[in-house]
Amino acid sequence: MLLRLLIGAGLLAVPGSAFAQARYDKGSRIFRLDGGEVTYAFKVNASGILQSVYWGKRLPDSAPLAAPELSGLSGFDVATNVVPQEFAGQGGGLYAEPALKVTYPDGNRDLVLYYRSHQIDGDAIRVTLSDLDRPIFVTLTYRIDRATGVVSRSAMIENRGTGDVRLDQVAAAGLTLPVAYDYRLHYSTGRWAAEWTLQERPLRPGATVLESRRGSTGSENNPWFQITRAETTEESGPAWIGALGWSGSWRMSFDQDVTGRVRIVGGFNPFDFAYRLRPGAKLETPTFYVGFSDQGRGGASRLFHRFERERILPRHGGDSPPLRKVLYNSWEATEFKVNEAEQLALADRAASLGIERFVMDDGWFGARDNDHAGLGDWTVNPRKFPNGLKPLIDRVKALGMDFGLWVEPEMVNPDSDLFRAHPDWAMQYKGRPRTEGRNQLVLNLARTDVRDHVLKVLDDLLTRNDIAFLKWDYNRNWSEPGWPDADVADQQTIYVAYVRNLYYILDELRRRHPAVEIESCSGGGGRVDLGIMARTDEMWPSDNTDPFDRLQIQDGYTQAYAPGTMMAWVTDSPNWVNQRQTTLPFRFLSAMQGGLGIGTNLNKWGDADMATARYYVASYKRIRETVQHGSLYRLNRENPADPRWTSLYVAQDRAQAALFTLVGSTHKLDVMPTIQLRGLDPDAVYRIEAMDSTPLPATIPARATGAYWMNHGVDITLRGDFVGVGMILTRVR
Repeated sequence: MLLRLLIGAGLLAVPGSAFAQARYDKGSRIFRLDGGEVTYAFKVNASGILQSVYWGKRLPDSAPLAAPELSGLSGFDVATNVVPQEFAGQGGGLYAEPALKVTYPDGNRDLVLYYRSHQIDGDAIRVTLSDLDRPIFVTLTYRIDRATGVVSRSAMIENRGTGDVRLDQVAAAGLTLPVAYDYRLHYSTGRWAAEWTLQERPLRPGATVLESRRGSTGSENNPWFQITRAETTEESGPAWIGALGWSGSWRMSFDQDVTGRVRIVGGFNPFDFAYRLRPGAKLETPTFYVGFSDQGRGGASRLFHRFERERILPRHGGDSPPLRKVLYNSWEATEFKVNEAEQLALADRAASLGIERFVMDDGWFGARDNDHAGLGDWTVNPRKFPNGLKPLIDRVKALGMDFGLWVEPEMVNPDSDLFRAHPDWAMQYKGRPRTEGRNQLVLNLARTDVRDHVLKVLDDLLTRNDIAFLKWDYNRNWSEPGWPDADVADQQTIYVAYVRNLYYILDELRRRHPAVEIESCSGGGGRVDLGIMARTDEMWPSDNTDPFDRLQIQDGYTQAYAPGTMMAWVTDSPNWVNQRQTTLPFRFLSAMQGGLGIGTNLNKWGDADMATARYYVASYKRIRETVQHGSLYRLNRENPADPRWTSLYVAQDRAQAALFTLVGSTHKLDVMPTIQLRGLDPDAVYRIEAMDSTPLPATIPARATGAYWMNHGVDITLRGDFVGVGMILTRVR
C-alpha cells in the first residue's frame, strides 16, 4: 500500500508502470509526464524560471533528461528572451509572445514569473509561479492522458494583493519545439459554406497568428493545428497536434524565435480584451490540449479522435459516447412554413426509410414565418400547431423515432416580444447603432438575468415536451460587444463571462435532462471546438451539403475532430450551393462517413429513390459503429496521380472495415492507383462486399487476409463524374 501511495504521489517511478505518469526529480529539478507513447518534460532552471525540456516520443524511464542553462545572446536578447518558458510573463526583457500580460494600479507592467511550489497528483502536476515582489500568482495544471499521451494544460491567475490588477493578455499555455528549420504548420481556414479548407506553410521567423475576434470560435480559423517535419507523411514521421477548448474569441501564435526554437502560445484573444482581477479574485483559462504521434498526420488525427471519444464527449451514463442516430431534418422540405399536417406526412415517409430521429427545424415558434421575427419567443406557434407539439411528437414516437427540435436561444429579433420587453438584453453600446446579422441581435449572455432566462425557457421546453434532441444554432457573430450595465472596468470581461454562462446553461440542461442530446451548429461550422464538444454530442460542420464539396469539408474537419461527432446530410440535387447534379448513391456515400442524416425534401422522392435510400440506410447501420468509433485512415492522399477521395474506417477490434472511394471526374481512361488498406489484422481473413450489393469486379477476391488487403491492395478504377464505391470488409476468421 505504501509503495502504491509513493508511486501515485510521483515520488517513486516503476519502469513501464501505469502509475508512472507524473514525476519530479529533485536533483535535476525536472518534471516529467508519460502517457501513451509520449513524454512531456520541463524544469526549474537556475534562475527559477520554468523552462521547456522535451515534448515528443516516449522516452525510457531511465533515459537522462537535461536542458542547458541558457544565457543571453547579447544586449539585444537577454536571457529572458532566450529561455523557452512554459508560461512567460511580459517582463524582464521578453520580446517573444507572452502568456500573461498585466497592468498594476501604479502603472507598472513588468511581470517575471518564478517557480514557488508544486504538487503531484497521479497523472497531474500543478506548479505555482509568482512575480518577484508583486502578489500575482499563477497555478499551471498539466495532466497527461494515460492512453493517448495527450497533455491538457491550463492556468489559474490569482490576485493576492489589495488592489485591482488589469489582465491584458492571458494564455492557457506556452509550448516549445526544439531547434529545426523544416517545421511546417497545418491549419484550416474558411467562411460560411466554405469551412475547413486546409492550409500549410513553413514555420520561419515572423509570427503566424490564428485567431477569432468574433466572440465565438469562428469559421475563419478553427482553434487546432498540426506541426510536422520535412520527412512527415500521412502515416509516418513526427506530428504535433493541438486544439484549444474555448468557444469564444481565441488566439494561437506560432513563431520561430531568435534561437531557432518554435514557440506556441494559445488562449484568450487579447483583441479588445481587458479583465479586471479584484483582490482575492481568480481567472481560469481555457484548456489547451496537445498531442504527439510518430505515425504521421493520420496518426496524430487518430490519437486526437480517440482522446475526444474517451475524455471529451458526453457519455450519457455509458462506457462510451452513444452512437449517432440516423436522423431526418425537415428544413429543406418546408423551411419556415411548418405545420402539423406537413410534418406528420414527412415523418411517415422518414420512418419508412429506417430513420431513427425526426427533427423539426426553424419556424415552429412565436411569429416565425421568416427570419425577420420571433427569435427569443420560444413558445409554440398556435396557428401552426393548435394542439401544441404533443400530437406530432406522439406520432413520431409511434413510428419508432424520437423527436428533435431546432432552437437558437442566444439570439433575438428586434421584432419579438422578448426584445420589446427587454431591449437592454441585447449586446450594445448605448447611443450607438446596432448592427444586425440575419436580422437578429446577440443576447448578452454575460448578464446573469439573461443567462437565467435562457435556461428557464429551454428547461420548460424540455420539461413540457418529450424532446430527445436539440439542434442548437447560432447564426451570427458579435458586433457592438458592449455591456452598458456593467462597471466600465468590467465591460470587456464580456468575452469570458458570455462563454462561461453558455457553458453553465449547457451543463445545467444536461444535469436536469441527462438523456437529451444536443448538436452544436453555428451557420455550419462556426462553433466547433473542444470546449463546446465537451457539452454537446455532435457538430454541424457546414451548411454546405453539396456532396462533392463535403468530401473536402469533412476531410478538413476530421484532421482534428472525430468522425463520430460530424453530422453529414443527404440533400436535394441539384444542390443549392453549386447547382451541381449528383446521383443519390454518391450523396449517400459522401454522407455515410460521419453521422448520417437526410435533409432532402422527401416529397420529391419517387419509389426508386425511397428504395435506394432504404438500402443505404440499412448498410450504414451495419457500419455505423466502425465509422463513428473506429480509426480513420486517409488513403492515397499524397499521390498526385490519384483523383479519388479514399477513406478507410477500421473498427476498434479490427473485426470490420468500411472503405469509401469517390471521384469528381475521370479523364482519358486513366487507370487509378491500387488502394492499399491499413489498420487491419494481418493474420485475419476478411470477406469483402459492396455496400450497394453489386457484384465485385473479378479482380477483387471475395476473401483474403488482412495482409493481402494491406500489401496487395484493392484495384478500383472509377469512370464518370461524381461516382463512388463503398465496400465492407468483415472478419470471418
